[in-house]
Amino acid sequence: QLQLVESGGGLVQPGGSLRLSCTASGFTSPYYAIGWFRQAPGAEREGVSCISSSGGSTNYAEFVKGRFTTSRDNAKNTVYLQMNSLKPEDTAVYYCAAMISPSCNTRLNSVGFSSWGQGTQVTVSS
Repeated sequence: QLQLVESGGGLVQPGGSLRLSCTASGFTSPYYAIGWFRQAPGAEREGVSCISSSGGSTNYAEFVKGRFTTSRDNAKNTVYLQMNSLKPEDTAVYYCAAMISPSCNTRLNSVGFSSWGQGTQVTVSS
């Protein structure tokens, strides 16, 4: 069973940056894509980004393009979400999730993601 643990959340001022990490364990195959999702209070969960198992392919939601970057270090079983130019509307609990597939879900919805982390809170406020 693939297990995921997020870290790196916190409080940041508008315009600031954070880097989230998602560390995987319990799975011997490297062929899993990782998606980042977020859920704000009272809102539905939404897809933020996805990275393929090799790291060679990524896709992003329109509302984070140009500000967020996802990458992975397979030697460390860790995926990152670098978040720059943060806005108050980025405030949410951020989750990483794994799909046992080498390629991403291009629609950035939760279909196919079978393992989820516990989430990490990101708060953007002055």
